[in-house]
Amino acid sequence: MTSSSDRSLAVDAPAPKSYEIRTYGCQMNVHDSERLSGLLEEAGYVRAPEGSDGDADVVVFNTCAVRENADNRLYGNLGRLAPRKASRPGMQIAVGGCLAQKDRDTIVKKAPWVDVVFGTHNIGKLPVLLERARVQEEAQVEIAESLEAFPSTLPTRRESAYAAWVSISVGCNNTCTFCIVPALRGKEKDRRTGDILAEIEALVGEGVSEITLLGQNVNAYGSDIGDREAFGKLLRACGAIEGLERVRFTSPHPRDFTDDVIAAMAETPNVMPQLHMPLQSGSDTVLKAMRRSYRQERYLGIIEKVRAAIPHAAITTDIIVGFPGETEEDFEQTLHAVREARFAQAFTFQYSKRPGTPAATMEDQIPKEVVQARYERLVALQEEISWEENKKQVGRTLELMVAEGEGRKDGATHRLSGRAPDNRLVHFTKPEQEVRPGDVVTVEVTYAAPHHLLAEGAVLGVRRTRAGDAWEKRTAEKAAKPTGVMLGLPKIGAPEPVPAPAATGCGCGCD
Repeated sequence: MTSSSDRSLAVDAPAPKSYEIRTYGCQMNVHDSERLSGLLEEAGYVRAPEGSDGDADVVVFNTCAVRENADNRLYGNLGRLAPRKASRPGMQIAVGGCLAQKDRDTIVKKAPWVDVVFGTHNIGKLPVLLERARVQEEAQVEIAESLEAFPSTLPTRRESAYAAWVSISVGCNNTCTFCIVPALRGKEKDRRTGDILAEIEALVGEGVSEITLLGQNVNAYGSDIGDREAFGKLLRACGAIEGLERVRFTSPHPRDFTDDVIAAMAETPNVMPQLHMPLQSGSDTVLKAMRRSYRQERYLGIIEKVRAAIPHAAITTDIIVGFPGETEEDFEQTLHAVREARFAQAFTFQYSKRPGTPAATMEDQIPKEVVQARYERLVALQEEISWEENKKQVGRTLELMVAEGEGRKDGATHRLSGRAPDNRLVHFTKPEQEVRPGDVVTVEVTYAAPHHLLAEGAVLGVRRTRAGDAWEKRTAEKAAKPTGVMLGLPKIGAPEPVPAPAATGCGCGCD
């Protein structure tokens, strides 16, 4: 029996501190933020409700440094939090990520109300640095020069119950003139294959059915040991993991894209028919100035081989418009490459100076109005191609993995949304049978728009999955979570099972 003093103790327990993480930039930062969430929750913090907008005990900025105005954006956000911090005793602000790695002491000088600054190599230190700042009552700046622990060894709070990022490497050995990532994330460091596969198997055991292999230059995996076929072997090994339904990867570099990778994609059933491979420019002259080690012919040759091996593959890319020295003829070569490649989608960027990169000080910076005009021409061409390519999907029967939060109008249209094997977004009619995120439905595509497809007829089939079970379990646990805070006094009877953890650029291809 619980005594009255025990009950009083439970009621009077202090509420745990809340945290909010604001993430900017590439998939690496998104994945790092999952680690930061896991670290903070392991240290006893609880996530602030959605829409808190700085109303938390700890606010963490996970920054990106690849845009010209990245620092202005950070300091603007820090400035808006300053009065809130002044009026809220005990509130702490931490800044991490690439901009923190780059600017170091500058952040505290410009925003002295910041409590912690940490880098890309030591995200595991955040809880310790917060506590040290609290005790010593002064800012803690700790920037490691090299990786202290591979991020995947840290605790994680994954954003999705059915899909997850899995890092296979960190850092980059390339020297693209527009990219500062290698200077901030360091040289490429690969994980052991066994550790990667063990993490994937553990995730599948928790209900995850889709993983995305993540690296700054993902298909250079194996460079540490001189095995140019290591990435293809890893894809094939993923195919042998029972219960793993979908494997994706991002972002590969054309320089390292070998024929064995194409064969592994084509011959491994759970590797999806999707490829995101940055082009950046169709001009050989601009590619040389960018220090991209391929040329248009090489790039289009890879596309041709992929389509020959995987006819229904959807290929997407990144393109930078207005790189210093780009002429009208250079830009026309980019348009030519886009027409030839027929991308399903292109993420297009107007060149902006990245402080600390060689391109930022190059001569012949292109006037803003010229860059804007070229950008609009490129977007118009790609929109036309995307729509034409999507129209080819009409009439196809597809298996969709039901997604969470991807259809902004689903509530109003009484639809649900899912991702096809090639990663196209499909909105479909909500069936009478219950379907959950992570479940799989079979539909027929009836309409195509440039950026999505519709399946307006009745759903042809529903397959409930372990991933859907995991989503349902996590949702139920979240709903059942008590609003009061107890001290964790022991209970009588068998212990409850440990809840499964929730699962889930820059122009060089990492954004």
